[in-house]
Amino acid sequence: MQAASQEGAAPFFTSDLSVNEFLMVEEAGFDPLGLVVGSSIYHIGYQIGNWGQNMELAVLSQAMYAARELAMSRMEAEADAFGADGIVGVRLSVGFYEWGENLAEFVAVGTAIKSKDGTSHKTPSGKPFTSDLSGQDFWTLLQAGYIPRGLVMGTCVYHVAHQGWRQTMRQFGQNTEVPQFTQAIYEARELAMDRMQYEAMQLQADGIVGMQIVEKPYYWGSHVIEFFAIGNAVNALRKDHQIAKPGLVMPLTG
Repeated sequence: MQAASQEGAAPFFTSDLSVNEFLMVEEAGFDPLGLVVGSSIYHIGYQIGNWGQNMELAVLSQAMYAARELAMSRMEAEADAFGADGIVGVRLSVGFYEWGENLAEFVAVGTAIKSKDGTSHKTPSGKPFTSDLSGQDFWTLLQAGYIPRGLVMGTCVYHVAHQGWRQTMRQFGQNTEVPQFTQAIYEARELAMDRMQYEAMQLQADGIVGMQIVEKPYYWGSHVIEFFAIGNAVNALRKDHQIAKPGLVMPLTG
């Protein structure tokens, strides 16, 4: 994908930013260059968990991670072709289709941006940074003296053990914790978060902001769930991290 322009006119761009987001990105000192998209249709392998055992399903974890990475890398390649410093407003989605058993489409979409003053804000590896921050959050982050370094992710597909009938009967009609379920969910979340933190450390980031943990069962059955951790790795641009205090605004609309 290449940016279109007319002679003597400002470069034409496409973007999925809202009006407010577009204006805040401009105010932050960046120009939008174009909408960038990465996609991968991926065949997900098969793995069965032991009926009574909590365990990660490594085949499925690896498939979900690799497919997302392919989509992200292709989106980054489009942004790099624009000469972008980074990508904001990144959205990741997974779709399954009836025409392909065990096939899933992984899509990454965002808006490529470039600094107006020519200062490079690319990652240490020379790639455009990625971020799922809104235009407003991106502006606030820069005002506070931070810059996004990359959208970091961790995933874990986990099989939650089934209960035996005796244990089920002992708990019947009672308020009581189910320890193996609690432990399974805890371990799966921790694995996803650890992998996300490892990605941030590889980017030499100072921390992660805007972190989310998403839990989805997809089509694997009632006792198999994916825990997906995602956040924005950031670095400090300066030691002063103060921003102007917010003021009270009175809307004029009724």
